[in-house]
Amino acid sequence: MNPDAPKGGSVRLNSIGTYDSFNGFISKGVSADGLGMIYETLTTGSSDEAFTEYGLIADEIEYPEDRTWVIYHLNPKARFHDGEAINVDDVIFTFNTLMDKGAPFYKSYYGDIVEVKDLGDRRVKFQFREGVTNRELVLITGQLPVLPKHYWESRDFSKSTLEPPLGSGAYRIKDFKAGKYITYERVKDYWASNHPVNKGSNNFDTVRYDYYRDATVSLEAFKAGEYHFREENNSKMWASMYSGKTFEEKLTIRAEIPHELPRGMQGFAFNLRRSIFKDRRVREAISYAFDFEWSNKNLFYGQYRRTDSFFENSELASSGLPSPEELAILEPFRKDLPEEVFSKKFRPSLTDGTGNIRSQLRAASKLFKEAGWEIKEGKLVNSSTGEQLKFEILLISPAFERIVLPFKKNLERMGIEASVRVVDTSQYVNRIRSFDFDMFVMVIGQSLSPGNEQDNYWSCKAAETSGTRNFIGICNPAIDKLIRLVIEAPDREKLINRTRALDRALLWGHYVIPHWHINYYRLAYWNKFSRPEITPKYSLGFFTWWVDESKEKTLLAKKPNLK
Repeated sequence: MNPDAPKGGSVRLNSIGTYDSFNGFISKGVSADGLGMIYETLTTGSSDEAFTEYGLIADEIEYPEDRTWVIYHLNPKARFHDGEAINVDDVIFTFNTLMDKGAPFYKSYYGDIVEVKDLGDRRVKFQFREGVTNRELVLITGQLPVLPKHYWESRDFSKSTLEPPLGSGAYRIKDFKAGKYITYERVKDYWASNHPVNKGSNNFDTVRYDYYRDATVSLEAFKAGEYHFREENNSKMWASMYSGKTFEEKLTIRAEIPHELPRGMQGFAFNLRRSIFKDRRVREAISYAFDFEWSNKNLFYGQYRRTDSFFENSELASSGLPSPEELAILEPFRKDLPEEVFSKKFRPSLTDGTGNIRSQLRAASKLFKEAGWEIKEGKLVNSSTGEQLKFEILLISPAFERIVLPFKKNLERMGIEASVRVVDTSQYVNRIRSFDFDMFVMVIGQSLSPGNEQDNYWSCKAAETSGTRNFIGICNPAIDKLIRLVIEAPDREKLINRTRALDRALLWGHYVIPHWHINYYRLAYWNKFSRPEITPKYSLGFFTWWVDESKEKTLLAKKPNLK
């Protein structure tokens, strides 16, 4: 970042969908984008390091060698936006409130914290569960956002709200129109503006998010100058829609910026709570209907790589055959895992890209037959009940239909009746939270230091709790134990091997039909910004960019109606 980056100017961004809440800590409502800018945490991470935390609200941290507790010393300069000091009572209140009334994620993420105590002298102690090894807990505890007790005591935290909340971060809500836009303003007397971790960041005076119902409309609004910056996730649009006079004259910039960020997993996720998907052979057979090579060639302009790991684009991803270290980790759980975990290299179904999937259909037919399904009059039916295999694919974006429809067509060739349903944001969020779907496009991000969040993604407990991210409904004792091993990893080498072992167990469960990924950002922006020479390894670092007065002046001379 540039520590001398100038402050000032405004930026307009875009969001797809809508929002109806400023409380992003609970499962109710659809929260607005950008709310994280309102709050500060005890510590903050670095976008150039795999997992390092630096003090922010806490200016000193102490913990023992066995990491069974951590004590944070609060920075006496830390303040909420109303001028009230951030104190230990606020930290304790936040923890208890999030555990009691927050989204299920918090109970999972901080489940090994058993007590939070005020030690006096601005010190707060987090005591961890006895007999549990969780070395990352010292660090992730510091990610706790601190809420103002004096503000929330007179309000119901369990309800969504459109009352702008009190925070302590670099920005606060300036104005909004529910579901249409929200504008944040930089706090002039922000207590941590000169803190070393913030040097060169939070440079914009105002940040506005404009909401659009449709990605195509959103792109056209960008081209018309309605907002200033966008990241493109649609390969067709990136290949064909970013051209014209403004790009030729460098009024708008098209950029591809590489990164080393783990890509996690995107894919068609099965809901194992549906009886038709409980058999692993059925899930594997259905996966043969997705022809990535054809899609990449005909729909994606060859821009993507096939994903074959839940920890894609990182050293945590499994590959090839399991190493001796991985086998040693997996062996105790052999009875609860597929044999392929131990003896085969995982690779999604590979085609020649011509659309001819005869060999895939044969492989799928064999698996269906083994699982008790057969073709009758062109329909795949259960041999015992005679019922046809049918399910719904739930989508939030109409733009995704062009990707799903070829998959649907191949499913029909298998005798499967698949319907595609696109719903609005509120309905989609509510259905996913309550696990009311057959199949949907799941996106699970990953960090370079996986830990407690894995419990929220894949554990039996999370599978039974609505609002968690175990959308699939995975409940396997081996996976539960592998998650625990990841959480308890004592060093980086063991963390890598244990994560790779977990990765193999997840892959061979055929819980997801993997999609694709890229390892660079596709960006377009109006030429009013400058940015640091070096981009962080693990993020774009957009808030280290700044409005360049000379560029903006030149831009406005040629595009005076730019908003």
